Amino acid sequence: MQYIKLGNTGVDVSRICLGCMGFGDAAFGHHSWVLNEEQTRPVIKRALELGINFFDTANVYAGGTSEAFVGRALKDFARREEIVLATKVHFRMHEGPNGAGLSRKAITSEIDNSLKRLGTDYVDLYQIHRWDYDTPIEETMEALHDVVKAGKARYIGASAMFAWQFQKALHVAEKHGWTRFVTMQNHYNLIYREDEREMLPLCKAEKIGVIPYSPLAGGRLTRDPQEKTHRSETDEVQKQKYGATEEADRAIIDQVASLAGKYGVPRVQIALAWLLHKDPVTAPIVGATKISHLEDAAAALSVQLKPEELASLEEPYVPHRIVGHQ
Repeated sequence: MQYIKLGNTGVDVSRICLGCMGFGDAAFGHHSWVLNEEQTRPVIKRALELGINFFDTANVYAGGTSEAFVGRALKDFARREEIVLATKVHFRMHEGPNGAGLSRKAITSEIDNSLKRLGTDYVDLYQIHRWDYDTPIEETMEALHDVVKAGKARYIGASAMFAWQFQKALHVAEKHGWTRFVTMQNHYNLIYREDEREMLPLCKAEKIGVIPYSPLAGGRLTRDPQEKTHRSETDEVQKQKYGATEEADRAIIDQVASLAGKYGVPRVQIALAWLLHKDPVTAPIVGATKISHLEDAAAALSVQLKPEELASLEEPYVPHRIVGHQ
């Protein structure tokens, strides 16, 4: 495993982050394909064996059961000080007023709920899952600052928003002397590259660590378009992201397959190798529901693509509508 600093911090994280949206009790979430707790544990254990020390979950994943499963497994398999544990806040956790969003009330309640489920006194990275259009960013940033000062989070990060919003949040924190975002968890992969226009240059200029989610486009970059899986058949979010551009994306998927054949590796390694070559990407967040998913992701670190191969993967891309921010 290779390690890298997390943005402009002194923290070392593995270049592969294990995304934990695929873990949880399906009865409490939106996805039927998630792993139950017994199935989750060997995946997390194998991640640790491969040298992965960076784990990302969220309060909303499977109604909080993802956090609970991850917390119990990490407690059994790892030393807390060696793990970089991230979670997120924003989406609705209960019905009625104040059940979602980034108000001071929501943040102070949800960080405590997350810590209880995770079984830890602090998270290393506490992220806002989306922009809250109904709460002043000043209220959100001050509340996050207080979470850090209370010792409940070491750092804060953001996810999936427009560059002007992220810049505004950075400015507000700097203006008031509050804790600054150190990471951006954005939607970024070979068939969705819209953040290359503004968000990535902003992150590079501000020394923000980029930890992309959906680096394999929900698996679309790893198989032929006609090949179906339980997730591809049932994941409505994935269909919303990529369904409208299937034909345009096919040329890129074909090129991934071609290079995979040339190198004699699974397609996942080509797709991740491309992403790992992109500056300022720190660590792609790879969701794994099989141990082989982890092993292929780790092996991608050894694939060194040539400049002309990187260009061949990028050349067929056409502009896509923005998805993920709202």
